[in-house]
Amino acid sequence: MKIHPTAVVHEKASIARDAQIGPYCIIGEGASISHGVKLLNNVVIEGDTEIGDGCTIYPFAVIGLPPQDMKYAGEKTGVRIGSGNVIREYVSIHRGSVGSTGLTLVGNNNYIMAYAHIAHDCTIGNNVVMANSVTMAGHVHVDDNAILGGVIAIHQFTRIGAFSMTGGFSGIGQDIPPYTVAAGPRAKLYGLNQVGLKRHGFSRETIADLARAYKILFKSKLTLKEAIKKVQEDLPETPELDRLIDFVKTSKRGICRPTAAKAPF
Repeated sequence: MKIHPTAVVHEKASIARDAQIGPYCIIGEGASISHGVKLLNNVVIEGDTEIGDGCTIYPFAVIGLPPQDMKYAGEKTGVRIGSGNVIREYVSIHRGSVGSTGLTLVGNNNYIMAYAHIAHDCTIGNNVVMANSVTMAGHVHVDDNAILGGVIAIHQFTRIGAFSMTGGFSGIGQDIPPYTVAAGPRAKLYGLNQVGLKRHGFSRETIADLARAYKILFKSKLTLKEAIKKVQEDLPETPELDRLIDFVKTSKRGICRPTAAKAPF
């Protein structure tokens, strides 16, 4: 392992042989740094925190500190970060709190840009892009391949669906369905994420089915229950439509609703 002489590493931290710990990093008791991880400099890793293979963490990122939760009283909680993540400058990722799983989870191959904050008990999937200054409250869930623009504030317990795109300067207080585009100070839907779906290789047929489902669910005059039934009766059963229907049916905060305005990006 390569540990800079100015780094402070607790004797009970676990560091893989090929990890690189740069100048002035602080690695606390119980932290686990896996193979190929690079901490460039001035990175703080505390508590029961696991960093997976091949992650690169930039200066002044802080991971595993206690949650900003007034109920928290020092209970043993942690952070689990998967492999291949890029975590840029000044990112903060807090460990879990009480009353839930006690873990903050980040999957694989995510790109988390400068000043983003991932609060206690959040779950981030795989291949997520978070632009600068995305700010999450506790218990937010972001599904795979979602893109979050810069300077976004996300309310606690809100869910962001897979393959969705949320524009910058948005305030998210309700769930963003998968495959959609949303934006705004009180975020509204602006239609299907057509460009993103094409880039991810979705077939024309699948995109067409999702577009029809979007119109039925979010732009018809049917109740949500009626719209779900109509989608299930009128459209073929596919994994993509199943994911969309299940997301809508299981929403607890309510679904972000559409607007007739043109998307601001």
